[in-house]
Amino acid sequence: MYQLEDESAHLDEMPLMMSEEGFENEESDYHTLPRARIMQRKRGLEWFVCDGWKFLCTSCCGWLINICRRKKELKARTVWLGCPEKCEEKHPRNSIKNQKYNVFTFIPGVLYEQFKFFLNLYFLVISCSQFVPALKIGYLYTYWAPLGFVLAVTMTREAIDEFRRFQRDKEVNSQLYSKLTVRGKVQVKSSDIQVGDLIIVEKNQRIPSDMVFLRTSEKAGSCFIRTDQLDGETDWKLKVAVSCTQQLPALGDLFSISAYVYAQKPQMDIHSFEGTFTREDSDPPIHESLSIENTLWASTIVASGTVIGVVIYTGKETRSVMNTSNPKNKVGLLDLELNRLTKALFLALVALSIVMVTLQGFVGPWYRNLFRFLLLFSYIIPISLRVNLDMGKAVYGWMMMKDENIPGTVVRTSTIPEELGRLVYLLTDKTGTLTQNEMIFKRLHLGTVSYGADTMDEIQSHVRDSYSQMQSQAGGNNTGSTPLRKAQSSAPKVRKSVSSRIHEAVKAIVLCHNVTPVYESRAGVTEETEFAEADQDFSDENRTYQASSPDEVALVQWTESVGLTLVSRDLTSMQLKTPSGQVLSFCILQLFPFTSESKRMGVIVRDESTAEITFYMKGADVAMSPIVQYNDWLEEECGNMAREGLRTLVVAKKALTEEQYQDFESRYTQAKLSMHDRSLKVAAVVESLEREMELLCLTGVEDQLQADVRPTLEMLRNAGIKIWMLTGDKLETATCIAKSSHLVSRTQDIHIFRQVTSRGEAHLELNAFRRKHDCALVISGDSLEVCLKYYEHEFVELACQCPAVVCCRCSPTQKARIVTLLQQHTGRRTCAIGDGGNDVSMIQAADCGIGIEGKEGKQASLAADFSITQFRHIGRLLMVHGRNSYKRSAALGQFVMHRGLIISTMQAVFSSVFYFASVPLYQGFLMVGYATIYTMFPVFSLVLDQDVKPEMAMLYPELYKDLTKGRSLSFKTFLIWVLISIYQGGILMYGALVLFESEFVHVVAISFTALILTELLMVALTVRTWHWLMVVAEFLSLGCYVSSLAFLNEYFDVAFITTVTFLWKVSAITVVSCLPLYVLKYLRRKLSPPSYCKLAS
Repeated sequence: MYQLEDESAHLDEMPLMMSEEGFENEESDYHTLPRARIMQRKRGLEWFVCDGWKFLCTSCCGWLINICRRKKELKARTVWLGCPEKCEEKHPRNSIKNQKYNVFTFIPGVLYEQFKFFLNLYFLVISCSQFVPALKIGYLYTYWAPLGFVLAVTMTREAIDEFRRFQRDKEVNSQLYSKLTVRGKVQVKSSDIQVGDLIIVEKNQRIPSDMVFLRTSEKAGSCFIRTDQLDGETDWKLKVAVSCTQQLPALGDLFSISAYVYAQKPQMDIHSFEGTFTREDSDPPIHESLSIENTLWASTIVASGTVIGVVIYTGKETRSVMNTSNPKNKVGLLDLELNRLTKALFLALVALSIVMVTLQGFVGPWYRNLFRFLLLFSYIIPISLRVNLDMGKAVYGWMMMKDENIPGTVVRTSTIPEELGRLVYLLTDKTGTLTQNEMIFKRLHLGTVSYGADTMDEIQSHVRDSYSQMQSQAGGNNTGSTPLRKAQSSAPKVRKSVSSRIHEAVKAIVLCHNVTPVYESRAGVTEETEFAEADQDFSDENRTYQASSPDEVALVQWTESVGLTLVSRDLTSMQLKTPSGQVLSFCILQLFPFTSESKRMGVIVRDESTAEITFYMKGADVAMSPIVQYNDWLEEECGNMAREGLRTLVVAKKALTEEQYQDFESRYTQAKLSMHDRSLKVAAVVESLEREMELLCLTGVEDQLQADVRPTLEMLRNAGIKIWMLTGDKLETATCIAKSSHLVSRTQDIHIFRQVTSRGEAHLELNAFRRKHDCALVISGDSLEVCLKYYEHEFVELACQCPAVVCCRCSPTQKARIVTLLQQHTGRRTCAIGDGGNDVSMIQAADCGIGIEGKEGKQASLAADFSITQFRHIGRLLMVHGRNSYKRSAALGQFVMHRGLIISTMQAVFSSVFYFASVPLYQGFLMVGYATIYTMFPVFSLVLDQDVKPEMAMLYPELYKDLTKGRSLSFKTFLIWVLISIYQGGILMYGALVLFESEFVHVVAISFTALILTELLMVALTVRTWHWLMVVAEFLSLGCYVSSLAFLNEYFDVAFITTVTFLWKVSAITVVSCLPLYVLKYLRRKLSPPSYCKLAS
């Protein structure tokens, strides 16, 4: 047995087991892994000192909070139709509330959000100290005006957002609906709807609460709803009315019956529901089982007909509200870095004050002097830093949305645009993100013969022939069919002709699905007559297909192209049109929908003309291969098709006798009525049918790549970004999309991680993988779970060295877990991009989430920080906008700090010359003006600066690699700015002191004017590419300063300002403070230019 000596011991030092015997030890062995040892901390005095008090505080607080807001326990319920007063429980109001605050919590809430930042809290303390007379320095407004401005801006922004939320909520809550009562219809507000009400919802109206579907105006007894606001899927869902209430002659009869719905307790899962409908006053009582297809969830939209439902859940208990989570507030890396720098500045400020007091010699009340020095130098940490950065972020967001090269881009989180310039890992979904989610039928395989795109016309002629033969035999068809089927099952199988096998396969594909043909209204024709007309002629030009998966639509469209068309479908029947125009009717006896667990769907139909009952089934190869009869070709052909990048489905059938079906139906109905373990019982009954099915064919459908996916991935790879593809699809499809999209380059090897189930297997497989170099990794979700359970650190370390990683069969929670693992283990910035509801958790977990508005709906793009319309736009978003946002914010942040440091240096020099007196150098308006009107515009104009032209950044993505190292804002660059500030502050102050003649007033005038000029020149020095607005800002600020001199007579001697001596002294000091820096910058550009300069030249 091996032992790990040390936490950092890698897998290299572990002996490679040639057999697995070394691993067959008991569970307790796992605790010898190093991580487990570290976790067992000594719970002694040390624990109490370090963590104990924290633990006690949090547990006390938690206990108090729990007492204050005890959560009501959710229970199952019995709801009587139209009788809200019969409810035993009190249910929540049906109002939607998306507001963060109410009238009382708004101000405390906003203040808390602001002052939890070190920077703002520091300013609050400084400003409050001015109320103490002994500490008062200058005027109150010099401290409170900037702080008040920051708070006012923030509060106004929050208040506007909050008011918009309030208006949206009010609009939704006050929508009017028709409620059915004994006295007829009554208009009722959405927020006044109660559990038990009967609500009528018209076409295109939002469903106000969770309801059970009782009646519809559609004669089929079913309707379509749009669920894109709930689960992000754009297709329509078919919902079925409770048959007992649908069959009542008139609407008012809902009150003449005594009936109730028993519903399970409210829960989050939007794809399942268990309940029963009971009518008591009939003899015997009628019981109907209710499932997800009888429900209408809140926030979905009725797409056809008018529906009537009974309300079962309201307000906070509806599925849509239970599924809204509050996403975490994302904080950018740049903000964290700046926060660290402000803390460093704070330490410098304290140190400087202590030095001053020490040089004073601790005379008198020295602690009061210490505090006064802290106040004097408080400008070291500039309050305008946050304002400038927040305004900058808003500008970057506006630029992204206005960029014509990436139309339709929306910035939803305006606080993290700089993150786009720091990404190292990109985690992407496959379907709909890299591919278009538009399916095209490519291949049909019958075992002995395969048809591709170029031989589809053969299938067409086979289908036409077989139907013309059937019509010619139509006379003897009814008598001969049943004995023939019996003979077939008992006698040895006769080899069927290719033509009949094709006919069987096409018929199975056109019958086994969940697709509904929808006929669009023509202009100028009213809906009612149009529908009646559509029923008769089934005209081809305005028919579209609706289904929950694009694969199914592709299959049905293909059968239409070979001559067998699905023309109508309701709950109980389907009509097909043959090539000759004859309509065949089939009765749907049972439908088993597709689920992610079963990976298959089935249907039992009866042919109206021959009364034959057939069970058709289609699904993924892994699910179908144990069900179908033995064959030697299925597995191999599935592999071949997957290598071509096709999604495969296996189609099979089984003929049933009437007795077999009746037996099945009674067991199935029984299982559906049970309230405990319903899904397990139903699955068991269906599985009794799924045995020895006849394999008909294998279909291959291609999902086309999005536009420009290959060059975009190539660009991202050159930029040093590692791309991981996380998909729910199967291993073969994922691998071939990875190859066709050039995620894995042609020359690279692919290491497919074996299926592992135990710790021993995982160890051997990881060792095998470690010997490979520069090869992409493909791993399935199950194997990944095992590796993470035993060898998390080692696995992530190995995977991070791969040029590309593909994880297939991933669940949404697994996707999010991989993102958090990468963040924890590498400490690098991650970006997740996806387009469906299943990508939301991954998008919210990543440092930067990008959503694509795709076929799967808007859910991902609404949850994301940035929303784009096509995958290829990500290239420009990162290379151009990410780069600019990061570079500009870094320059802006450091410049604002420089602005504070330079004035603090001058104050320090001034105090030290005047016997360490804690007297302010500039008072009142000069300080406020300096931080705002005199220097604000030029400094802020740095947000227009760019070091590289967008075309250049796109052409040389390698430039992006530099950004991830974070060199634009680091302690090194910060120290350079500190040195510049100390140099300039010293020169300005000493210069003024040396040159001043008689009066102290002149020192202030000379040094302040030189200071303003220096700041304007420094902006010009920092700029890399001039923009006309920058020039305007420079002259505007200078103009403001010159014109304000006339009013500042309490600070300046106006007579002195207008003399020539004043002008030359100011010019001399300014030149000395700025010229050396210009010289240094020029030399640096010449001797060691940055990489982008070499390209630009």
